[in-house]
Amino acid sequence: MQDFFRAITSGVSVLDVIDILIVAFLIYKILGFIRETRAGQLIKGLLVLVLATFFSEFANLYTLNWVLKSVMTLGAFALVVVFQPELRRGLEYLGRSKLLKPGFGQVDKEKAKHIITEFIRAIETFSKDRTGALIVLERETALTDMTDSGTIIDAEISAELLGNLFYEGSPLHDGAVIIREGRVFAAGCVLPLSQNKTIGKELGTRHRAGIGITEHSDALTLIVSEETGIISMAVDGKLSRFLDTKTVEKTLLKMYLGNQGSEAKKFFPPVFFKKIRRKSDAEK
Repeated sequence: MQDFFRAITSGVSVLDVIDILIVAFLIYKILGFIRETRAGQLIKGLLVLVLATFFSEFANLYTLNWVLKSVMTLGAFALVVVFQPELRRGLEYLGRSKLLKPGFGQVDKEKAKHIITEFIRAIETFSKDRTGALIVLERETALTDMTDSGTIIDAEISAELLGNLFYEGSPLHDGAVIIREGRVFAAGCVLPLSQNKTIGKELGTRHRAGIGITEHSDALTLIVSEETGIISMAVDGKLSRFLDTKTVEKTLLKMYLGNQGSEAKKFFPPVFFKKIRRKSDAEK
């Protein structure tokens, strides 16, 4: 037995071990990415097709085997179309480099605190008065396409300005406000709606737009419901509802002053999501 293991390990170098570990890590990250998106269900369907192909070949079902192999060949091209949103998000994630530009949270500490204070003041008022609001905080992925659909403001952030923009009589109140580099950059912007079928039917266009932009970028959105005044937050295609201003304040502080990252877990740990789900279920 010792000779057997010695024969196996004798041909394995340190570089081989590193190579295997890197591949294992990449597979783990890819599986984790697939699990967090709708691609998971599609992967299960592909596995069924692969198993059916092997079975048809083993059972000598020649016609079925030919059809399945033809489908698999065409499926390679179809995957690029079907997984286009997921592939885009994955490539954008790989392309984000803090060596190329300053990180999102690298702003003056006092300015960051002022910005957060103004956000909280505005959101608190929106929630109390049941004023619908959709605020997008641009991070490393530029939202130029969305800002071009609205009106350029490029003004200092203040609760009064946000209140005027989302006031029901304002011509820009139906669109989204996009925050860029600590300033109100554009208002009345049109955002892509989420196509996620699992989103509750009680959520309207404002919430679907808030989720949709986070599916196409690394932005974070703050949403206030016009009907109920409920405060919600979306990041990486995940929506958390029934938030209080303290939770929003802590999250924004982490964004501007704490650890930075593009994954939802760095802003919303798994425990956070569980607490929000329990709270939302209880309030329903």
